[in-house]
Amino acid sequence: MMRVRRKEISEKELFEKMPVAKAVAILAIPTVISQVVTMIYNLADTFFVGQIGNPYMVAAVSLVSPWFNLLTALGNLFGLGGGSLISRMLGRSDHEDVKHVSAFSIWGGAVTTLVFSLLTFLLRTPLLNFLGASPDTYDYAESYLIWVVVLGGVPTVLSLSMGHLLRSEGHVRPASIGMMFGGILNVVLDPVMIFGFGLDAAGAAIATALSNLASVVFFVIAYICLGDRTAVSLFPGYFTFRFIRQIFSVGLASALATTLGNLSNMVMVSLASGYGDIPVAAYGIVKRIDQFPLNVSMGLCQGFMPLVGYNYASGNYKRMKDVSFFSWKAAVVMSACFVACFAIFARPILHLFIPEVQTSTLGASFLRIACIAVPFTAVNFLISYTLQAMGKGLQSATLTFSRQGLLNIPLLILMNMAVGLFGMIWTQLIVELIMLPVSLGMYMHTWRRLPGTEKPEKTIGQK
Repeated sequence: MMRVRRKEISEKELFEKMPVAKAVAILAIPTVISQVVTMIYNLADTFFVGQIGNPYMVAAVSLVSPWFNLLTALGNLFGLGGGSLISRMLGRSDHEDVKHVSAFSIWGGAVTTLVFSLLTFLLRTPLLNFLGASPDTYDYAESYLIWVVVLGGVPTVLSLSMGHLLRSEGHVRPASIGMMFGGILNVVLDPVMIFGFGLDAAGAAIATALSNLASVVFFVIAYICLGDRTAVSLFPGYFTFRFIRQIFSVGLASALATTLGNLSNMVMVSLASGYGDIPVAAYGIVKRIDQFPLNVSMGLCQGFMPLVGYNYASGNYKRMKDVSFFSWKAAVVMSACFVACFAIFARPILHLFIPEVQTSTLGASFLRIACIAVPFTAVNFLISYTLQAMGKGLQSATLTFSRQGLLNIPLLILMNMAVGLFGMIWTQLIVELIMLPVSLGMYMHTWRRLPGTEKPEKTIGQK
């Protein structure tokens, strides 16, 4: 009884009473750190493969990366969708159904990813041709794809889903440690597999797969140690399709964002391959580096989402709004710092990843352009995640589809036809500037429709 009581006090203090800045910091800082570590281990593959000095290997990793990132879409579909619903369930003290939601998120995600991995293996030849693999890059890309997606797909999605579910309950520390553990292990294993065992690009993929598997083991142990301090259940007996609509209504928005984002990358890589393997390698490195500040924003998103979801479900709209605005401002400041760093140190940063002069020089030019869009991307990103935390999956999905489907992909093709290679690099900035007032307008429209002082039951359609 004492343990349960301490949990209730802690939960209320964190979600309801603590100053906004402090509450966001407690939830977001560990998550941001884990995202940074995760980004470092994603960069590690490119970094260590780049040290071989073979641009075709770097290009192969760049070609496969968008398809590998679709695993993130699956992780967000089940994990983020389930986590958002769990936070709102906790806000209305509905602990029993959390078991059913978490079981669906974990086991549904595992089975779906298994099917995805099998189809990837069977269709790998036409897939790699679509992604732009050349005769020089095909063998490297195929081995990387098999290890990182086909064999490593399920552990990757499970580690993401379990991390999301832990954060949804406010268990940020074990969620962050699990991600950091996997990231650090990947950084350690990369040089061992690539240089120690002489496995080249495949070694990087093996290191990633093993690291995500280790994260899954860590999360399982974490859930066991939490015991009755978590309502999340790993037991398949709780699996049910009863909450699939609520989970997917939010999860689909995030999965759509990841899927369309990666489709954009695939289109970009495919178009860039028309200019040779060097631009593909340069763009691949820049995309990894450019994702760094966005991953920091992602960590902030994952940190504040439980706060937004909980207070939305409990009817505390003022606190929800304060959390959102504080997080947006923090994201802009951090993004601006990254922009300044990338603009000044673009050349040495690229040279660090690949010593080959032609690729690093071209990549530095790409990075100076691409980084300008980062603050605008971060705000659009955070608004979308705020809507997801509120359970407004349709609004979030609308923004995502407009941003990536209606604008980014068509503009990539048009800018390539009109301006060429560098035109495609400017596309992201144009898209984000167009979408910023649209995103703000959608959020304000949703905010004005909220029943200002009604009880939580009325906000979620209960009697």
